[in-house]
Amino acid sequence: MNPQKFLNSLFEIAVAKAQPVECIPPYLSKLDFTERTVVFGAGKASAAMAQTVERNTSANLEGLVITRYGHAVECQQIKIVEAGHPIPDREGMRATESILKTASRLTEKDSVLCLISGGGSSLLSLPAKGLSLEDKKGVTSKLLKCGATIHEINCVRKHLSAIKGGRLAVACSPANLLTLTISDVPGDDLSIIASGPTVPDPSTFRDALKILAKYNISEPNSVLKYLKNADDETPKPGDSRLQNVENYLIATPKQSLHAASQAVIEAGIKPLILGDNLEGESRDVGKIHAEKAIQIQKYGNPISPPVVILSGGETSVTVKGSGRGGPNTEFILSLLQELRGQDGVWAIACDTDGIDGTEDNAGAFISPESFKKSQKLGLDPSDYISNNDSYSFFHKLGGLVSTGPTMTNVNDFRALLVLPQ
Repeated sequence: MNPQKFLNSLFEIAVAKAQPVECIPPYLSKLDFTERTVVFGAGKASAAMAQTVERNTSANLEGLVITRYGHAVECQQIKIVEAGHPIPDREGMRATESILKTASRLTEKDSVLCLISGGGSSLLSLPAKGLSLEDKKGVTSKLLKCGATIHEINCVRKHLSAIKGGRLAVACSPANLLTLTISDVPGDDLSIIASGPTVPDPSTFRDALKILAKYNISEPNSVLKYLKNADDETPKPGDSRLQNVENYLIATPKQSLHAASQAVIEAGIKPLILGDNLEGESRDVGKIHAEKAIQIQKYGNPISPPVVILSGGETSVTVKGSGRGGPNTEFILSLLQELRGQDGVWAIACDTDGIDGTEDNAGAFISPESFKKSQKLGLDPSDYISNNDSYSFFHKLGGLVSTGPTMTNVNDFRALLVLPQ
């Protein structure tokens, strides 16, 4: 067995399980395509989702979905717009305005199909009245760098938006609305994925203010002023305006991990799933995984090798340096530093959308030889971690994993192959 090829194949299996072509068709029977059908969407997988809808129905469709630059695919009836992620831009704002305008003109005779996936919060960007795009860009940038969780980030985003936090569903009322969602958040909370544009929102303006205070974010001042004075709350559970809305999770990180787990079993190896909802600092999660691998190898605790440790979720990076890199690459660098060339341990960590943070790689891979190679090249892992420069480290080491956009997104994927010493 080639460990690198094996771990790469597990990542590919996890991604394949969440592809729109596999998970969308079973749900299309839930929508009445005999009436006017309008398709809206946002996220890194939304264009591929729209294409799958077109190829699996003969109905006349119209509408618009917004995806990340580089993630567009060809559609015949549904318009695809590319926009900025993770920082929103004017292309996304203009497209979101168009969606909201169309939604506000719908009637009870219309049907709406909403296609949502991770990345939708940045792409479906329309500032609330009184706020500017620059306001939203400023606070988004600060939240992404301070180590806030996706739940916290999206709570703030919902309360600075004219369309998220259930507001799109309100705009579509009284039309019937079916939302199909691919989850990229720990816990698969529909109100958090892409900031829940068609889902009732239990959080409040006060909650958003507490999050900004927690991370000492006091600018832009216009954002704090708005959150303190706004009274137009997002629609809450039980809101009658959302009575014609159905929301379905069609792909989750858990399903992808279990698909990879089955492949591990078929290879004659034992899988150990640590969870599909891990959060926290990437470097800390890397240390925990290293400790787990050593416990398995040295003491057979909790099971004896050969074992593949699997985990998902969304770790974060508190940016203090000036380097390049995303959470998966920083996780792998931390793992390498802790293992220090431990024999019999290989690992891969990648974002299932094919983009780790804002870089051009999905993640990184290490073998028992990686640490020795880094020493020969004069690469000190601790220096690169301190500068949040994991991308540069693995670029020099030759350990980057580059897939390009995968057209889906079910969060991070981590796999460690642990063999007996």
